Amino acid sequence: MTALMPGSTIGILGSGQLGRMLAMAAARLGLKCHIYADAPGPAFDVTAATTIADYTDEAALAAFASVVDVATYEFENIPVDTVAFLSQRVPIRPGVAALACAQDRLAEKQLARELGAMTADYAAVSSYEDLVAAIKALGVPVILKTRRFGYDGKGQVKINAPSDAKAAWEAIRGQPAILEKLVAFKSEVSVVAVRTADGGFAAYDVATNEHRDHILHTSTVPAALPDDAIATAIATTKGIADALSYTGVLAVEFFALDYNRRDVLYVNEIAPRVHNSGHWTIDACAVSQFENHIRAVAGWPIGPTARHSNAVMTNLIGKDVSAWAKLAAEPATCVHLYGKHEARAGRKMGHVTRISPKTA
Repeated sequence: MTALMPGSTIGILGSGQLGRMLAMAAARLGLKCHIYADAPGPAFDVTAATTIADYTDEAALAAFASVVDVATYEFENIPVDTVAFLSQRVPIRPGVAALACAQDRLAEKQLARELGAMTADYAAVSSYEDLVAAIKALGVPVILKTRRFGYDGKGQVKINAPSDAKAAWEAIRGQPAILEKLVAFKSEVSVVAVRTADGGFAAYDVATNEHRDHILHTSTVPAALPDDAIATAIATTKGIADALSYTGVLAVEFFALDYNRRDVLYVNEIAPRVHNSGHWTIDACAVSQFENHIRAVAGWPIGPTARHSNAVMTNLIGKDVSAWAKLAAEPATCVHLYGKHEARAGRKMGHVTRISPKTA
């Protein structure tokens, strides 16, 4: 793959904060970005070229493809048909296979199992009758998740007793779903890694993640995992990236269990994009996840993923952002605000990363 020259244009599907940080990383490398989205968002503030159109508008998509040298996406709920349409006109990285897999929780679990990774026990659910049978097979407690369009706890219902089945099925409005056995995990961890089109691969340090109200609250590095568990997490992530012929940054989230006094990892979800749990890399690494995604998409060499500091990244959710002045005065605290105008409950308004000398 020929590397893009500085001055080339990268198209980004999506106008959220991930697109914003990708565009900022691209600008450092002398690359331009063109944002395509169905509504304005934070990314529009940091790039000169934008298109507002529906993701199914083929005329607008064709025009977009004609003015960019390569394209990527910042979130996984873009229609697969959109990426397929663009891929006939301009290179798009990562491609359709990764997007289609990440949009389907069942496909994610099946891929992980095919590669020899462990997951929670699960069953496909296409009807109420399927749900009743799956609850009987798996037992309770379990969690019912829509196969598509779920993130930050959306599209999920916990089932504590068989009698909860009807209400749970109605709550997801009868959408195709997956029923998962609840896992008694001791922590949640993630691997953020980058792969090039020719198979080059590098991973950032594993992060331990804490969630509140189903939304990521903090990511901490280094993670409190033994070396063999860390090696397994990274090897599993590489296997997934290779299986999808992936180009760019991806994240794999795991449940870490203490099984017979050993850490055992279950794959939870795959994200085909830069990831919230990798935001700490902006301030604790020489090359962030955002820059490495741009590098991979543009055909550049991968930058170093080594960490030079310990870090704790904390999301600013809703009104948390009102403490911006206090946070800006804290020593060793890096403040990142996304420029969103309304601090709604549950909305990611920014993040802070607190760095400290590297200990491991």
